[in-house]
Amino acid sequence: MELKEGLPKSQRIYHKKAVQTLFEEGRGFTLYPFRVVVHLYDAENQEVAIPRILVSVSKKRFHHAFKRNRVKRLIRESWRKNKAELMKLCQANNKTLDVAFVYNATVIHTYGEIEEKMKQVVERLVEKL
Repeated sequence: MELKEGLPKSQRIYHKKAVQTLFEEGRGFTLYPFRVVVHLYDAENQEVAIPRILVSVSKKRFHHAFKRNRVKRLIRESWRKNKAELMKLCQANNKTLDVAFVYNATVIHTYGEIEEKMKQVVERLVEKL
């Protein structure tokens, strides 16, 4: 299977039950500006052995939707660029990895800063796998 760099809907967490399971059973860590919650489990088949993400930005910290959307776009893009190693590991081990990114900062960081932190998060997740 060819590794694509996109971020299709199948790689996002959007069902209420999946979100609830992630936050109830997942384990987390903080790496400023993120709070990262991770839930690793066996995949039903090879097609779903992928890392999936959820991005959350608080309305309390960013009152305007355009700012929240900007932060979410930056996070999703940096994840899309850096997820390749996790994809390979998940498929090799037949595991599904659900990851939630909760943005904790009160300012919008640059793409470079967010991507640098994302690389650190991915390294940490690779170690856990």
